Amino acid sequence: MVAAAAALVEKAANLSTKQWAGATGVLEQARAVRAKSLELIEEDAQAYLAFVAALRASTNQELAESQEAVAAAHARTVDVPLRMTRAAAEIAELAVQLAQHGNPNLRADAVVAATLAAAAAESGLTLIAANLADAADDGRLAVARKLAGRATGLARSLRTPDS
Repeated sequence: MVAAAAALVEKAANLSTKQWAGATGVLEQARAVRAKSLELIEEDAQAYLAFVAALRASTNQELAESQEAVAAAHARTVDVPLRMTRAAAEIAELAVQLAQHGNPNLRADAVVAATLAAAAAESGLTLIAANLADAADDGRLAVARKLAGRATGLARSLRTPDS
């Protein structure tokens, strides 16, 4: 979802350079976030598979070594979605800038980008909360909540009363 939102921001920014000098910078940022988010999709899958493998292998290893391997793998199942949530919040910010300053004919694209970014941030928060079910006081959960709340608020700020 982050990549799709970033692609919409790229499109709107690319077609907003005549209306807004800042569009070029937004285009470059969105392009970088889209590329990184595509990498994170694979990284997220690999993190979860590594966690499952560490759990399965833990029955055959020494206790301390096993706990360390499981903890490291588990940390990645939180850290990768957190990076996705950060990327989503960044795209929501860029979408708002475009909606406010970019080509007015592409405002709807910016609104949809912000909406997709907010959904991606909320999705990341859901994964993080599930993966930290036994550690509700983990600071990463608070960070994810803040990022998702910010992205959601930004997307809402762009909606018109009829949308």
